[in-house]
Amino acid sequence: MNLLISIVMGLILAALFVICLDVNRFVVRDYTIYSDKVDREYKIALLADMHNKEYGKDNYKLISAIKDMNPDMVCCAGDILTARPGKDTSIALKLFKYLKNYKVYYSLRMKIYEDRYPGLYEDYAEKLKEDGVILLENDHAYFPNSNIRIQGLMIDREYYKRFDNVHMTGEYVDGLIRSGSNVDSYKNESGREDYCILLAHNPEFFESYCESNADLIFAGHNHGGIVRLPLIGGLISPKLSLFPKYDGGIYNEGIKTMVLSRGLGSHTIPVRFFNPGELICVHLCPCKKD
Repeated sequence: MNLLISIVMGLILAALFVICLDVNRFVVRDYTIYSDKVDREYKIALLADMHNKEYGKDNYKLISAIKDMNPDMVCCAGDILTARPGKDTSIALKLFKYLKNYKVYYSLRMKIYEDRYPGLYEDYAEKLKEDGVILLENDHAYFPNSNIRIQGLMIDREYYKRFDNVHMTGEYVDGLIRSGSNVDSYKNESGREDYCILLAHNPEFFESYCESNADLIFAGHNHGGIVRLPLIGGLISPKLSLFPKYDGGIYNEGIKTMVLSRGLGSHTIPVRFFNPGELICVHLCPCKKD
């Protein structure tokens, strides 16, 4: 019995060690995507689900990793902070201040909850804009001197409800995209067909996103399943569904691709198991010549 207790205690301590390690570290993952719509390589840093996490003072470890990556642009697929009444936004704002030298595109879903957090959304959004962050709420912007269009998608609250299985149609996605105004000061003057990157946050509706004109979807939300099991993958989603279909990595549906970040932080309880934070570098490249 003493041996069994010792083994169990050893396993618990080992699990706690892994959790402490994974909650406080991140890895950089690279994905390469080819398209005949682009004429050169674009390097894109993808951030998602930081939830006010800091890696070193003022996030210097994360900022250093992004600088080493030297991306053409930074795309944020939502939840860089955790929105709560009176919540400090300084960690997120400091991060974006350090990223002022990059074109930063941010799909900010926080607006759909602004009735819960009076004034928080307006203050946060205004300060982001002051630092040059391009907020995309069913709006789009072109990366300068290119045909790359970045589209932000802000779906309704009902699509984030726990336990509910809500169906989303491609028409709904197209309607949201058409409802936004074009906030960018750049146009596609390349003469090439648009290559559309959709910042969608919730990966559950990948098939519906594929019915839009998006070529590449960036998402997060599921935190890699929080606990990752060997050969199985993520254990649970924020919707509290077990073994989510989309937990992290790259997915394809015909010619459409989704890159799903496992996130950089934790929402409420800081738990990540065999699932460190993740900074993604996407290499968007022209198709290889035969």
